[in-house]
Amino acid sequence: MLLQIKAAIKYLLSFAKSDWKASDYPVRFRYQDPEKSERSPGRLQPIPWVAQIINWWQMSGHGQTKQEAYGDLEKAIERLKESGKSLPRPGTGLPIEFASNIEISGYENIAQEFFHKVLDLDYRECWVSDESSLWDFHSEETNDHLNQKILDIYGVNVSDIENGNLVKVFEKISTRHSRV
Repeated sequence: MLLQIKAAIKYLLSFAKSDWKASDYPVRFRYQDPEKSERSPGRLQPIPWVAQIINWWQMSGHGQTKQEAYGDLEKAIERLKESGKSLPRPGTGLPIEFASNIEISGYENIAQEFFHKVLDLDYRECWVSDESSLWDFHSEETNDHLNQKILDIYGVNVSDIENGNLVKVFEKISTRHSRV
C-alpha cells in the first residue's frame, strides 16, 4: 500500500515537467544479505543492493551500496533515453517485453541437439531469445569449457564469439554442417 502511495505522489508530480530522470520516479530499495544468499561458484555472486522503480519493476540498478544501486539505476534510465525510447510517466510502468526469438527459431533443429549434447538441457523447456548466450547457462569465469565441448562435438571453434551469442554459435555450426 505504501509503495502505491509513493507511486501516486510521483505520478501527480510528473505533470509539472516532461523530461523525467531517476529522481522523478518512485524507487524501492532492497538489501539482499550476501551472507544469507546461496552462493554459486564462479562469476555469479549476489549483489547486495537493488534499486527498482515502483510499477516499472524491470527498470532497476544494482550495487554494493545503496548509492551504487541508485547510480546504476540512473545510468539505466539515461541509456534508455539516449536510445530514443520514451520513458513511461513516473508512477506508471511498461509491460515486460521479451527479446525477439525470430533468428534463433531458424536454428531449431541445431538448437535441440545442441542443448541436449552441449548444455544437457531440453531446448523445449527453456526460454531462448536472439540475445541468449552461452553465458546464460553456466556460472564459470569463462566459456572455455563449453567452447571446447562444441569443438569436440561439432568440430567448430566458437571461441572467437566473445559474447557467446547462441544465434552466432548456431550459424557457425550450420555453416560447418552445410560444407560437410
